Amino acid sequence: MRTYEANGITLERVRENVWEIPKEGAMRVPARVLASEALLDEISDDKTLQQLQNVTQLPGIVKHAVCMPDGHQGYGVPVGGVAGIDAETGCLSPGAVGYDINCGVRMMTTNVTYNDLRGNEEELVEALFAAIPCGLGSGGVVERDQATVDAILASGIEWAIDAGYAVEGDRTHCEDEGKRPDADPDAVSQRAKNRGKTQIGSLGSGNHFLEVQRVTDIFDSATADAYGLEEGQIVVLIHTGSRGLGHQICSDYLDEIERRHSDLLGRLPDKALAAAPARSDLAASYYGAMCAAINFAWVNRQVVMHQTRTVFEQVFDRSWEAMEMELLYDVAHNSAKAEVHEIDSEERELYVHRKGATRAFPAGRDEVPDTYRAVGQPVIIPGSMGSGSYVLRGGAASMTETFGSTAHGAGRLMSRTQAKQTFWGGDVKKELQNQQHIYVKADSGATIAEEAPGVYKDIDSVVAVSDALDIGDPVARTFPVCNVKG
Repeated sequence: MRTYEANGITLERVRENVWEIPKEGAMRVPARVLASEALLDEISDDKTLQQLQNVTQLPGIVKHAVCMPDGHQGYGVPVGGVAGIDAETGCLSPGAVGYDINCGVRMMTTNVTYNDLRGNEEELVEALFAAIPCGLGSGGVVERDQATVDAILASGIEWAIDAGYAVEGDRTHCEDEGKRPDADPDAVSQRAKNRGKTQIGSLGSGNHFLEVQRVTDIFDSATADAYGLEEGQIVVLIHTGSRGLGHQICSDYLDEIERRHSDLLGRLPDKALAAAPARSDLAASYYGAMCAAINFAWVNRQVVMHQTRTVFEQVFDRSWEAMEMELLYDVAHNSAKAEVHEIDSEERELYVHRKGATRAFPAGRDEVPDTYRAVGQPVIIPGSMGSGSYVLRGGAASMTETFGSTAHGAGRLMSRTQAKQTFWGGDVKKELQNQQHIYVKADSGATIAEEAPGVYKDIDSVVAVSDALDIGDPVARTFPVCNVKG
């Protein structure tokens, strides 16, 4: 197939798994979709392609807008979208970051084996559910005053270390070492801080989760060894973000952009793309607030991990240190970071907007922790609660193909409304336990229905595209044992 037609848009096949919407009309650059033909059929089933085409009209965008193989329709910008925008002449777009700033995942390794855990699944999932607040608007493990929130916004994981929720190894194995130095707590509204101060150490709702998994497959033994992974081992995957604080920051700045930069907004095809000109006062304020939310999200996941260590100690009657419960890595999914990339043989500073996409830097990049620099950055891609997840390493081609990015998950096939009309939570829970020995505990049956395995794309197909394009190379595969849902 040389071309692909969908919803009035023509994509041209560049090579296998790479499809391009040529630059035309108001588009400043082409748009690319990284997908197999089967995945492209799913991606084109909603407004993803139109939204991706709209992204190409953002001022200062370079090279091409990209949609990852897990892409699907989002608010204004597709989930799975990546855009590199010139940091001098371009813009910053809260809509191209999303509401859940630094929604992301972290994986913790252990020396506990699946055989050690067998028979303790129900006790473990019940204890985790009791120890970690989840659900819409849920409280947090840490509920303190505004001074605490300001400290978290400013210093990220450093605060968690000082407060006893983290150790030094947690900092060094976190993206950006768990702290964005450009964070500006003063750029965060009082309303956002009020929403955040009762949610520190919580999963929230929707697709956020904590999952105990077993390693089932090793594809790259040398890299798996560097990451501390081996078959039969128990690992823990945590997926949550900046909660109400990040959502409020996005809302605040979308409103402010509409008020102060209506001229730019009026030239964009979708109000949800709202952007502030680079180097403007408002762009600087948003960047400071966004970085502060990134710090908040890292602390949120860190406190959830601390609670997980405590629960494992209670269930297995051993210290977390004895169980070697160490952070493998923590990666952000929703952000716009100032990064240096080579464009037309010239190094340029870009705001790389990743909305539902994972940074995937290859070996040798200074941003990769010393521990992993020789093999490449760990990339963690969760699947559905019935299909398992993957650990990848940043691929060598990611810097030229995707601004150092790859997919962030399986990607939805159904809306939450469709899912609840199609699945019954109680049935899904029983099937997972009886047929796959996966124990699920959630705030409600509706949540389980919304997150049923059939709601998501095939994670194997998503990872296969990443592997084929060398933007993320498979290292290991994991499979669920226990799952706590918001």
